[in-house]
This record gives sequence, C-alpha cells and structure tokens, in this order.
Amino acid sequence: MPHCAALARQLGELPIGTASRIGSVLLIEHAGTWPVDVRERVLTECFGPGAPERMDRLHVGLGLRALIIRKPGRNRAPDRPTVYVGGCRPGQRWLERFQIDSYRDLADLDPVRIATGTGGFGEPVTGPLLLVCTHGRKDACCAMLGRPVADTLGALYPEQTWQCTHFGGDRWAGNLLVAPHGFMYGQLTPATALPVAELAGAGRISLANLRGRVGTDPFAQVAEIAVRERTGLTGLDEVLALGPREIGEDRAEVEVNTVLGGAYRVLVRRFPLGVQGHSVCSGEARPHRFEVLDVQTALPV
Repeated sequence: MPHCAALARQLGELPIGTASRIGSVLLIEHAGTWPVDVRERVLTECFGPGAPERMDRLHVGLGLRALIIRKPGRNRAPDRPTVYVGGCRPGQRWLERFQIDSYRDLADLDPVRIATGTGGFGEPVTGPLLLVCTHGRKDACCAMLGRPVADTLGALYPEQTWQCTHFGGDRWAGNLLVAPHGFMYGQLTPATALPVAELAGAGRISLANLRGRVGTDPFAQVAEIAVRERTGLTGLDEVLALGPREIGEDRAEVEVNTVLGGAYRVLVRRFPLGVQGHSVCSGEARPHRFEVLDVQTALPV
C-alpha cells in the first residue's frame, strides 16, 4: 500500500489551490529529535498549559501559524534558540528575528500582536525563509520527500532554509512555504525546488508546483495562477484575486486584478476525479481537482 504522497501522484491529484490558511507566522527553533507532538510540547513550555489549543484558535480566527523549526542535517541544540515572527499578507509583509535564552522567555509574547501587527519584536530580516515540512513523525511522506529538498536548499541557502513542522497537505510532500512572501509549493523534488528558491530570492514566484497564495480562498488561488499563466506576471503582488462569487457548490467566479491595469473574470470548478485509493498514512482517498473553465478578456478597472 502506498504512502499518501505517492497515492496522490498515482491518482492524478494536483496541488494547485491547496495553500493553507496562513496570514502570519511564529517560528520557534527546536533542534534534535522531533516526536509526533513536538509542536505541542514546545508551545506548552513557551506559553503554559493550553497554549497549543489557543494557538489553534488563533490560526482559525486570525491566521497565525505557530511552527517549530530546525536547521537541515544533524545539528546540536543552539546556545540560544532563534525565533522568527512575521506577516505574509500583501501590503503587510514583514519578518523579524530574535534569540531567547529559554522557551519561558516567550511567556509574555503576545501572539495577537503578531497576527495583527507589522513588527516591532526584533531584528528585521530582508531575505525570505524557505520552510520545508520534514516532520516525519507526523507523516512519513514529509520525511521521505521533504528532507532531501531541505538538505539541497540548505546547502545553497544555509541562512534561509529551515526544516519545519506540519503546515498542511502531507500528500503534497515535498512541501515548501516561502515566508513572508506567502506562497506555498508542493510535490517538490530537490531539482524542482532550486528554481523556486532562486526566484524567491529575487522577489518572484515560480508557477511550477505552486499550491497557491496562503490565506486566500482555494478558488481564488486557482484563478490567480490562471491569470499569471496567461500574463506571465510573477511578481509577488502583480496579480491579486478578490473573494470568489460562488455559483453553486462546485464552482465560483473570481475577479483578478493585475498591475497591467486590467481585471480578469475567471470561472473555476472543483470536481471529483472519480477514482479512489488507500494509503498507509491517511486511509481511503477520493480526490478532487480544480479546473479553470474560462478566463475572460481583461476588463478595464
């Protein structure tokens, strides 16, 4: 029986339109072994009992995603763990870094300020972070497919590359989140991850293996990518999709604006692939896929 990432490929699933609900990040370094509940343990040590549940509520309500990070390869615990905080929304991107002596130093950190603010916590960071999910105890696919990606990127971009805990979509491993740019990629290999990282360093996105823009509706993610493919625009915010207008349960119309001065109307549908399978990781799978039905001629704005 295959693992979930292998099954997704076998069944013809595509990662487009699957970026997670993330508007801001709290990244806490924890080197060494990661048990299945490493996130819950670290957050509890930082913020006290009930912290994981509070962070989950903030994720749902305000888009703050708390992740545990570590450097690729075998590494010893740092003398002072590094913490990153940042926002990933268009027009409100920011990323800062500071170090702590112990996790309890974070006890007075206000997560709501991270989720709703624009900085003021530490040293500004200019380049993007390359966050690769490698939490194998959570899902084996992330270890098997994510670690080679993290090792390859870490060799070329040692300051920017971090392994991280689960941020959604095990079946798309290897998964990469670029922060604070706010774009997520899936089904990456070491070879396909390299152009993604190179473009990210130039403030641009790759359309290959792109899951979508985090924190936005899945239909809007698909519509934005469709317009980018048509126009060739790869700047972070050169293309922005508005909230979709639902047309039934399985399709929506999305207005997409571009820096070229026009707006597109994109009709997207979500449909079952009509196949099924079972994986070691997730059991039965009945996959769906998004399809762009129409991209109308650019309209004046």
